[in-house]
Amino acid sequence: MARLLISAAHKSSGKTTVTLGLCAALHKKNFKVQPFKKGPDYIDPMWLALASGRPCYNLDFFTQTHDEITNLFDSKSNNANISIIEGNKGLSDGLDLDGSNSSAALAKLLKTPVIMVIDTQGITRSVAPLLLGFQKFEPDVNIAGVILNKVGGNRHEEKLRRVLQEYTDIPVLGAIQRDPSLEIVERHLGLIPSNETASAHLLIKNISENISKQIDIEQLKNIAATVDKHDIAPGMDTKKTSGLTIGILRDEAFGFYYQDDLEAFEQAGAKLVFIDAINDKQIAPIDGLFIGGGFPESRMKQLEDNTELRALLKDKINKGLPVYAECGGLMYLSNGIHWHGEYSEMLGVIDASSVMHDRPVGRGYVYLKKNEKHPWINDNIKQDLQQPAHEFHYSELKFNSNKYNFGFDVIRGKGITNRQDGFIKNNIIATYAHQRNTLSNPWINEFLEFVSRVKKQD
Repeated sequence: MARLLISAAHKSSGKTTVTLGLCAALHKKNFKVQPFKKGPDYIDPMWLALASGRPCYNLDFFTQTHDEITNLFDSKSNNANISIIEGNKGLSDGLDLDGSNSSAALAKLLKTPVIMVIDTQGITRSVAPLLLGFQKFEPDVNIAGVILNKVGGNRHEEKLRRVLQEYTDIPVLGAIQRDPSLEIVERHLGLIPSNETASAHLLIKNISENISKQIDIEQLKNIAATVDKHDIAPGMDTKKTSGLTIGILRDEAFGFYYQDDLEAFEQAGAKLVFIDAINDKQIAPIDGLFIGGGFPESRMKQLEDNTELRALLKDKINKGLPVYAECGGLMYLSNGIHWHGEYSEMLGVIDASSVMHDRPVGRGYVYLKKNEKHPWINDNIKQDLQQPAHEFHYSELKFNSNKYNFGFDVIRGKGITNRQDGFIKNNIIATYAHQRNTLSNPWINEFLEFVSRVKKQD
């Protein structure tokens, strides 16, 4: 099972660009490339999936156990020629002092060689102690190669290569010259998602061609093949719930979904119906609705203009359609969105306005705990369990009254207000938190059981 983990000394070093280029270059050579992303991220996986032609999966120590990570990695890599993991932040960065949440820890868990992408702007000789420091600090991590990024020309590249050859045993696998055309435009949550830009395929093609010329792809493939086996963990059982159809909003405004969560719906026996909130005027019959996150503020005028769908969804929700919404989905359920001095109406089933800010309102990992008001609560759900999740939002809700209930107590994180999250109305629960379907938080089964109960009551 050939595999690589692409990491860096710090964030914004160019590892996403390099990983995209590698995935696309290998895919073009008819390699079956399975991409993964370390940590809670939706945007990079969209790009990686587009580059590789296969869905990208997240590996996250905060929401998954070691067994869940290895099982997901192995099961999705099983029919691939090579698996490529994009790390997050720097190699040793993580939540805990011991580094147990870092990309280095992931490389050790999956026994995966690490390729370091080094932003070389402003450095020459210092590149050697930088990499030697990582080797000494993480001696159990196999730093198998380095890619020099944002190189300032041939002389700069020559100096860097000579220094690394003289002072380290790490092979240089390539040097990428500084080139603005290789950069993906960023927004407040990071890169612009690939589902929002029509030029995504052209950009990936350009990155792939440049990477192929400046990196030794064959040497990378050889490094990826020199790996040890690791134990395969048992999988997660998914309870079958037949006969349910779940609508999923997925378009340029809403695209933040974990691929394995969507697959878990289908494994549980649910049929997924994808809805374009910008263009669809009618929808197929559904039993429940899941609205994930995204950037509704960037498409708020288009969402507002689709009055037919807004009226249709509002009517169904007010009549009791079960809904689970996260972040951007929460904003879509509100009265409207305020951004850059503009205002656009949304569904209006939550009597509050979504107000965008210039800085994050809530950011990072969170712990939630269901309270007795949570609509999914039944005898099989333990209320005292803390559920790991994450949030990253620049908006906040401004309510028009004090008459509202919440289903989550926020143990760690911001939530909606007063350390509470999970707005409840009718059969809606809407949060700023993003959940992941795992052994410790099987939210998909819980949601489907709730949808089934509501359906039986109708």
